[in-house]
Amino acid sequence: MTSSASEQERRERLRRAAALLGDLEPSTTRDETAEGWGERSTGSRDDELRRDVPPHHGG
Repeated sequence: MTSSASEQERRERLRRAAALLGDLEPSTTRDETAEGWGERSTGSRDDELRRDVPPHHGG
């Protein structure tokens, strides 16, 4: 088998894998979504303010 034949086989394997598996990378990452931002709506406004106190203010 020549190197061009093995290269052709490798490309065909990659093409078939891409067709079967599709795009494995997500189109957006978690950093680009609102996931994790402001989702905690349980509790009172007082709880939210206590949670947001800077560490140097004590707790």
